[in-house]
Amino acid sequence: MTQDEARRQELGDFLRNRRARVAPSDVGLVATPRRRAPGLRREEVAQLAGISASWYTWLEQKRPIRISPRTLDNLARVLQLNPAERIQLFQLTLRQPVIEGTSQREHVSLATQRMLDQLDSMPAFIRGRRQNILAWNRAARAFFFDFEKVPPDERNLVWLFFTRPELRSLIGVDWRARAQDVLARFRLDYGRHAGDADFLQLVERLRAVSPEFARWWPRFDVLPSVEGRKRYNHSVAGLIIAEHFTFAVTDNPDLRITVFSPADHKSMARMRIAVAAHRDGSPVRSRRKNAVASRAG
Repeated sequence: MTQDEARRQELGDFLRNRRARVAPSDVGLVATPRRRAPGLRREEVAQLAGISASWYTWLEQKRPIRISPRTLDNLARVLQLNPAERIQLFQLTLRQPVIEGTSQREHVSLATQRMLDQLDSMPAFIRGRRQNILAWNRAARAFFFDFEKVPPDERNLVWLFFTRPELRSLIGVDWRARAQDVLARFRLDYGRHAGDADFLQLVERLRAVSPEFARWWPRFDVLPSVEGRKRYNHSVAGLIIAEHFTFAVTDNPDLRITVFSPADHKSMARMRIAVAAHRDGSPVRSRRKNAVASRAG
C-alpha cells in the first residue's frame, strides 16, 4: 500500500465513523424503523452537503478524487465535526499542511538541551512528530522514570503511556481518561502524516501489545494539544499537581517541548523532593548524546 492509498483509507474510515455518530434527528431528518445501521446514510450526507451520492460514496471507498475546501466545509457541517476533527478532515483530504515526501532528521540542539537542563524543578521533554521522546531534563527523569534506561525504540510517549506500569501508577485513577486523550492527540498527528511507514508500524505494535489501544484506536478520536492541570501520585514525593504547557520549536515545528510546572507551593516542594531523591540515588550522566539527530520518516 502506498502512502497515498493509506491516507485515502484513513479518510474513508474516518468519514464512515463520523457518519455513524450523527443521528437523523440531529440534522432535521425523520428516523425510520427500517434503518439497518446507526447514523446517517451516505445519500443523506451527500444531499445535506450538496454533492452527488455517487461522488460521496467514491470518497468513502478511497477513490482518488478531487475535492474543494468549500465541499469539505459542507461535509464538516453535516457531520458536525469539532475544530480538531475538521482539521483532520482537511489534512486527510487536501494534505494541508503539505507533508514532505522525503525523510527528514529530527535534531535537538545542545542549546535547547541546556535550556531543558536549566528547568531544575520543572520536568520537561521534547517530542518528535511521532511522539518519540528525543530529549529530557533531570526533573523529567525524577518525575517520570529514567528515559536513558528505556530502549530507544520504546522511547515514545504513546508507547510509554500504554505499556509502562510505573507511568500508569503515577497517573493513578485518571489513567483511562488521560490515555484516551494521549491517543486522540497522536491520532491528529497520524492524520497529518497518514501513510507514513513508521507511523503505521508504531500503530501495529501498539495494537498488538495494548488491549486498550486496540479497542480505542478504531474510534478515530482526535484532540489538539492544549495546556492543562493534572494530578500525579509520585512514589517518593506523594501528590503533585502540575500544569503542562507545550510549545513548538521555532526552527522545526515538528518538535514540541512539553513543560510540567508545579501548580502550588506544596507541589513545588514535593517536586523538589522527587528531584533531590533522584539526584542522591542516581547521578545524572551526560546527556549530550541525546542532543543528536535521530531518523524520522
